Amino acid sequence: MSAALLAETLIDPGLVTRFDAPTWTALLTAARAERLLGTIADKLDGLAMPPDVAAILADTRVDARRDRQQALWEIDRAMVALAPLDCPVVLLKGSAFAAAGLLAAQGRAIGDLDILVPRDRLDEVEAALRGAGWEWVKPDPYDEAYYRRWMHELPPLIHVERDRMIDVHHTILPLTARPRPDAAAMIADAMPLANGISVLRIDDMLCHAAAHLIADGDMAGGLRNLWDIHCLLIEHGEDQSFWNGLDARSRHHQLRAPMRRAVRLSHRIFGTEVPKDWLGGGVLDGLFAARLLTRTSWGQEARPFLRLGFYFRSHLLRMPPLMLARHLWTKWRKGYRPIG
Repeated sequence: MSAALLAETLIDPGLVTRFDAPTWTALLTAARAERLLGTIADKLDGLAMPPDVAAILADTRVDARRDRQQALWEIDRAMVALAPLDCPVVLLKGSAFAAAGLLAAQGRAIGDLDILVPRDRLDEVEAALRGAGWEWVKPDPYDEAYYRRWMHELPPLIHVERDRMIDVHHTILPLTARPRPDAAAMIADAMPLANGISVLRIDDMLCHAAAHLIADGDMAGGLRNLWDIHCLLIEHGEDQSFWNGLDARSRHHQLRAPMRRAVRLSHRIFGTEVPKDWLGGGVLDGLFAARLLTRTSWGQEARPFLRLGFYFRSHLLRMPPLMLARHLWTKWRKGYRPIG
């Protein structure tokens, strides 16, 4: 599987000196599919490789620098729009990594701007963003209503001129999910950077990444999320006090099991050094690892039944069975299919 090759190359870039043409193809297609091509380009910079591969990766590094500049500009534009509100605004995901200069930002593709704000300020934040040129993306009334009633974020907004999307979160998991992370604590304990910008503290970043990877979606493209976790751990997890704090914080957010599994998967796939008392797992961890490593040598996802199982699991995590059945029936009637 090319995803396994991608993981091996991320942790040992020197492997590429032995790659033939089909192996390079497998690596690049998997990296592109998992949105890790920029990270691979950064990791392989300066190593010997075929000229055509070197050209692809050089272009990718240029794209990654442009993505970072665009992300920082979008942060600036959003903060200008929200400044009159005097509202706490916390950056999430890739934009937060870039703004804070974290290891996880190196080469990382950054798409949407994700922010976290207090739930009781959502109406004000939405109005301010719409007044500054962002507009709704969801044209379907069902999707619009579903987001506003049950999700952890507003319906996505896109800027009419820059064509850049912003996701406004008020917590990190859907309101129907079983864990109830303490979003108020995340906002209150966020680390200030500059110009009113804040990012989650590191253990909360890890809790958010683990929630997103393990306790929310179907894990499609999850290898990049796991790489974020690996980078945060190797950059900050040098002493036992960090791990004790991470365990306590994940308990506080009702995310101890997802956090533990994410750490085990990071150790299993990327060789992340973690304390022995964080290891263990078993057959279920093997299924999660298999789901993360489904890419074929052409970057396509294999194992359709495994993927379908994780698709249904993701919905069961998000909502009670009767609500799930009604939701899936509605989406089915509208023509949505999870597996092509």
